[in-house]
Amino acid sequence: MEITGAQALIKSLEMQSVEVMFGLPGGAILPVYDPIIDSSIRHILVRHEQGAGHMAEGYAQVTGRPGVAMATSGPGATNVVTPLADAFMDSIPLVVVTGQVPTTSIGTDAFQESDITGITMGITKHNWLITKAEDIPRVVSEAFHVATTGRPGPVLIDIPKDVAQSTMEWYWPTPDDLDLPGYRPVREGDPALVREAAELLLAAERPVIYAGGGILKSRASAALLELAERTGIPVVTTLMARGCFPDSHPLCLGMPGMHGTYTAVTAMQKSDLLIALGSRFDDRVTGQVGSFAAGARVIHVDVDPAELNKVRRADVAIAGDCRLVIEEMLAALDALGLPHSADTQATPGGSPADAPTGAPAEAGSMAAGLPRERLAPWRARLAEWQERFPLVYNQPEDGSALKPQFVIEQLRDATPEDTIVASGVGQHQMFASQWWRFDHPYTWVNSGGLGTMGFAVPAAIGAKVGRPDKMVWAVDGDGCFQMTAQELVTASAEQIPVKIAILNNAYLGMVRQWQEMFYEERYSEVYLSPDLPDYVGWAESMGCVGIRVEDPADVAGAIDKANQINDRPVVIDFRTDASEKVFPMVAAGSSNDDIMVDPSLENRSRA
Repeated sequence: MEITGAQALIKSLEMQSVEVMFGLPGGAILPVYDPIIDSSIRHILVRHEQGAGHMAEGYAQVTGRPGVAMATSGPGATNVVTPLADAFMDSIPLVVVTGQVPTTSIGTDAFQESDITGITMGITKHNWLITKAEDIPRVVSEAFHVATTGRPGPVLIDIPKDVAQSTMEWYWPTPDDLDLPGYRPVREGDPALVREAAELLLAAERPVIYAGGGILKSRASAALLELAERTGIPVVTTLMARGCFPDSHPLCLGMPGMHGTYTAVTAMQKSDLLIALGSRFDDRVTGQVGSFAAGARVIHVDVDPAELNKVRRADVAIAGDCRLVIEEMLAALDALGLPHSADTQATPGGSPADAPTGAPAEAGSMAAGLPRERLAPWRARLAEWQERFPLVYNQPEDGSALKPQFVIEQLRDATPEDTIVASGVGQHQMFASQWWRFDHPYTWVNSGGLGTMGFAVPAAIGAKVGRPDKMVWAVDGDGCFQMTAQELVTASAEQIPVKIAILNNAYLGMVRQWQEMFYEERYSEVYLSPDLPDYVGWAESMGCVGIRVEDPADVAGAIDKANQINDRPVVIDFRTDASEKVFPMVAAGSSNDDIMVDPSLENRSRA
């Protein structure tokens, strides 16, 4: 069957079970848009190509399937660079298709020409410039394989206009037809190393499981829960791993890092064994590397061998898929005599906001392979820290200020426990991660490594497309919202009823916090104004319901109203206290030992 390259591309996407893609047409990609009319794939027309990329990211994060975005050449392609870089940092599977000028024009500075494969070489797992139509099915198959295997990530396919218009004989490649020399992701762990890791687990007195985003990418949440409960080892979950281990579980210590809980940060510092699972020792977690967990031995499991020993040298470094390696670890613990009996499991309960979630489990909960007398002092110490240094804020009863933490708590308590939360980047992101309760995996969508402002609105739209059965809230800042709010036009036009909570403090909040704390309150270029733009008017002009809240007494009612609207997007402009800062905090470049707590807790003993 003879078809055009454009038809082959769309047919190849259908063969990969693509159900939806996000994009915006233009000259070079125009031939590819014609067969979309006859395709089963739903195309969502965005208002900016950056929005297409972030929507694809949100879709991928909540479904586990690769997100697909499409753009034209030149500025269309370069507008997708930020989402590609974001997905590369956070290991999100994306397939981005860009149009290119005809092959005869490449290198001539033709209209809307850009070397997008060269531009994105460092921020994609791999990219392809297709020069022959007959290569299209094979390249598409390779692209999806690379994006979804090993460490997931973004890939890009650049297709010149004349290649899309030429014809080829349709075929679909077999796995043996893929041309990927040297690409052989490791999945199973080395058995000797796995057993060595298991022995370290059983010998530790102050162990901590350091769970990263790789737990979610490898579908390892259930395996992680079993490992923690069988060993009694407490768990910290990084920003990218929120939800991989239930916040309400007594073994959960919360988030580590620059704005992590005091207990999570300090537990890692004082540990004698860190079990790093799918985490990369990011600088926001380690603080000053030389002083990070200085007395701890390290087990590091990661599917990407390049991450092993990159930042912190591991005593046991295991390359492999997190889920498979954890399962292998559990088998090794079986061989070492760790029992499966019910009395080895901790009893879930408590919450990160109202109780010390890492408190010692009741009698009988400590695994026999880890003698109670060995871990009991450690668990008791963690419980003391949690009681002494909880997350705190003060919402004035007179309504004189609306605290952002109060808004997050009200949102959390008024929504289903499996609500999907997307965030932008800044103070609101940290408040959301701290004060929401994540008990389910794939319910937290955010930009971690790249820290991309403007991520929340399009990512929430993509998440809602991927999981239309779930309630989706975006927690955004006024600065972030102004970067990509136009995608709410997309949401209205496509009937995607996302809900947006703007924590509007009239500032670039995190920058303001740093300027106040480290730049002698010299507030340079951070004031945004609470009234410009008029967020309610803007929301309504985009087909959304707009609500403004200034009084804490009105927060619950506004959220209830938003929750009842399911035929269009909703935007709530919460006028929050501009002076509020995020605590705890580890200053950039400082040791985690120097963690700053809320001023109201400063006089408490840290022993």
